[in-house]
Amino acid sequence: MKRTNILITGASSGLGKGMAIEFAKQGYNLALCARREDRLIELKQQLETINPDIKVFINTLDVNQHDDVFTVFKFFYQQMAGLDRVIINAGMGRGASIGTGYFEANKQTAETNFIAALAQAEAAMEIFREQNHGHLVTISSISALRGFRRALTSYAASKSAISTLTEGIRVDVLNTPIKVSCIHPGFIRSEINEKVEKVPFIVDLETGSKALVTAINKEQGTSYVPNWPWSFVRWIMPIMPLSMLRKMS
Repeated sequence: MKRTNILITGASSGLGKGMAIEFAKQGYNLALCARREDRLIELKQQLETINPDIKVFINTLDVNQHDDVFTVFKFFYQQMAGLDRVIINAGMGRGASIGTGYFEANKQTAETNFIAALAQAEAAMEIFREQNHGHLVTISSISALRGFRRALTSYAASKSAISTLTEGIRVDVLNTPIKVSCIHPGFIRSEINEKVEKVPFIVDLETGSKALVTAINKEQGTSYVPNWPWSFVRWIMPIMPLSMLRKMS
């Protein structure tokens, strides 16, 4: 079915903003939320310039304020007279090697990337179950496939949890009008990794965002983007020796 109304969390920058731009070009109405109101206002204006025929709704949201997640999702649901797709994108990548004095940063990454994502999934699925249709999308990571070192340790673990959570929801609503997809981006240049110099197979934000939107619109259960090389690398990663994983992080 045509997904007319799309909600994206973490939409003020990075992959969220990139996806919003691509969906706007394709004529989707958008509900966008993030912590920074000034960036949301600026993005709304940009999207309405790109495509004056779409409707763009914005609302500030810190996804770690879990009650607010339910309130904001219901607000968008009412304003748009229904939600067809919710993209759980909000996340962060702070942290350092375990045991080096950065517990708070590692905890914040774990809480934002998983506990807050659980709240978003709960809020979205309540709406989808009520209207008996919808497409839930989670943004995981290629790092969900294995453990990684340094700043990626807590991040990869949280993304692995997201992938498992998403599959569990998919099993729960199998053979219903509710579709569930988990997208595993490879390395896409954005604010979360802008200071990292050597990253294998990294692509720019526009290229990555287009690949994400293409994968999301296919509504497959699991996707790895960009398709090359990550749909191939995903088969190699589970058997990579630790020495090779070390070079990737």
